[in-house]
Amino acid sequence: MATNSTTKKPAVPAAAEQSTDADIVIQPAPAVRPSTLARRVGPALDPSVAPVAVRLTHHHEIDGTAYAPGTELLVDPEYAERLRAQGYAQP
Repeated sequence: MATNSTTKKPAVPAAAEQSTDADIVIQPAPAVRPSTLARRVGPALDPSVAPVAVRLTHHHEIDGTAYAPGTELLVDPEYAERLRAQGYAQP
């Protein structure tokens, strides 16, 4: 039969286990969730054309990145129409 050669550690008093307010670090929450920020995606834009903002209604993957419903994106106007026609963006 094997024996345990390690020694027991002494019990830590309960008062020593409690953290104080000085030990707590509070970080502020971000003002806007990263998933709701408008970003420019999709086919390249012609420099003379302004991008259009669309809000996705379903999960959608563009250029290998998955976007959740409610995400606002900046896209080419023609691409926006395709997204709306396919039901991925609000009309």
